[in-house]
Amino acid sequence: AGLCYAEFASMIPIAGSAYTYSYATMGEGVAWFIGWNLVLEYLFAAATVSVGWSGYFSAMLNEVGVHIPAAFASAPLTVINGHEVVRAFTCVDGTGATLMDATTSAAFVVRDACTAAGGTPVEGLINLPAVLLILALTFLLVRGVQESATFNNIVVAIKMTIVLLVIGFGFMYVNTDNWSPFIPEMVTNPDGSTKYGMSGVLRAAPVVFFSYIGFDAVSTAAQEAKNPQRDLPIGMIASLLICTVLYILMSLVMTGLAPYTALGVPHPVSAALEAVPQLKWLEYLVNIGAVAGLSSVVLVMLMGQPRIFYTMSRDGLLPKIFAKVHPTYQTPAASTWIVGIIAILIAGFFPLGLLGELVSGGTLAAFATVCIGVWVLRARSPELERPFRTPLVPLVPILGAGATIYMMLQLPGLTWALLGAWTAIGMTTYFLYGMRNSTIGKQEAGRQ
Repeated sequence: AGLCYAEFASMIPIAGSAYTYSYATMGEGVAWFIGWNLVLEYLFAAATVSVGWSGYFSAMLNEVGVHIPAAFASAPLTVINGHEVVRAFTCVDGTGATLMDATTSAAFVVRDACTAAGGTPVEGLINLPAVLLILALTFLLVRGVQESATFNNIVVAIKMTIVLLVIGFGFMYVNTDNWSPFIPEMVTNPDGSTKYGMSGVLRAAPVVFFSYIGFDAVSTAAQEAKNPQRDLPIGMIASLLICTVLYILMSLVMTGLAPYTALGVPHPVSAALEAVPQLKWLEYLVNIGAVAGLSSVVLVMLMGQPRIFYTMSRDGLLPKIFAKVHPTYQTPAASTWIVGIIAILIAGFFPLGLLGELVSGGTLAAFATVCIGVWVLRARSPELERPFRTPLVPLVPILGAGATIYMMLQLPGLTWALLGAWTAIGMTTYFLYGMRNSTIGKQEAGRQ
């Protein structure tokens, strides 16, 4: 998928990512479908990751004795058992610090479980740290890409340094016995479902996929790049390769420091380091790295979505307000604020237990379409200039589309139902507004 994105980015160096590429190869209807799914990848992902950031930020403050009131550190609703929406509680101890253990999920627990753990349940009102993070990053993005890039470079440098420290020092204490067997044997649960084994690896793939989204966000800033035909393919492929290598090394270190059965907690990196007293000093740095790293993820997601809306608006598929550019900062300011406010509402008030798989589903659909688009355009217009060419076409596009579609099929039924509802809302919007106001539609009506 990365190779296919790189070819399109070098050919069509304008904002819009997969939406623009689909528009150029498969028409307006498919482009709208992809653009609508990209809302899941960028806007919803920004809200989801900001909640994770809030958890690490609160934990970091707890370590220095500063406790955010529990009611203002969690949303009023949460999801348990993968499908049940309940009133959210934050479980706190006598000092007001959040109780974090294997029975919690992002510090949200139902009342009985909290009481049994010796804590006091406090009903959530709003996830204020997540709201303030999105608000600050939205303001930064309105001011300009250069300011945002400087901030992002700083936090990425902090994150990378800490990741490399964990990998470097962690490998010194790895117990290779923890890697045997490397893939644990499949286990059947009392309800008949299974876990572990190769089937578990394949079912986990679309969930882990959430970690890899974002390399395509490079293409959303194409019009603000100095040499997009060269820089975009390099940025996409290099970032994807670097992240993949770091993810593999970090996973090896974590499972080498502690048994995999000890890592099913909200703070797995810290849990792995806790198994080795000599690495205790790294735990504090990990929280700092998580706060820095997740903030940069939210920044990139909040940057990408307004630029996709900007391109869709220029094509007439969204109201003109999304295409307005700030007279001073030359950024899509109105669109950025709209995206930021929606992300704030999602992060602050709504349950996010299902959004990870929902985001993966929407992104997988976009990736599959881009792979197919490269194949289609090679067959339809082989003469077009391609500064970067995907190798081994059609093999690479077929493998890319096949792998992403296969991972989509592994998503649970509830996620498919939500994706179906989201698609229905999107297509209704297209037929009621987009189709009637699209640039292509008006041109065809004028010719008639």
